[in-house]
Amino acid sequence: MSEYGFEGCELCDSPGGEVVWESALCRVVMVADADYPGFCRVILHRHLGEMTDLPQRERMQVMNVVFAVESAVRSLYRPDKINLASLGNMTPHVHWHLIPRWRDDRHFPQPVWAKPQRLNSPRRSVVDGQQLGDQIIAALRTT
Repeated sequence: MSEYGFEGCELCDSPGGEVVWESALCRVVMVADADYPGFCRVILHRHLGEMTDLPQRERMQVMNVVFAVESAVRSLYRPDKINLASLGNMTPHVHWHLIPRWRDDRHFPQPVWAKPQRLNSPRRSVVDGQQLGDQIIAALRTT
């Protein structure tokens, strides 16, 4: 058994990024991507493949965290748009990607996994994990 659950699963074997907030159910990590500061993942602590594998109450708890992270990222980074994605094609473990997007980022208007549309994104301010974690906590208090 790995630290987070299922042996051989990337999201069970490692945190998946810098942990900025966590509960017994899930964790929020910042993804180190200079082109997309504020890119976060909400990762379920235990190994399940689909949101519908969770009991209804836990589904709602995970989504409340997703919404809190979106609120925090919007407040701190002021992106033009937030992309939410729960893919799991390569890593079948419940997790959500929260990706701030700007009209002048490398991939806009395409997804961040598509071919870049321009060479570089403009430099954007970076917020430390503690500040993001504090904003997530504040947003969770309002849910």
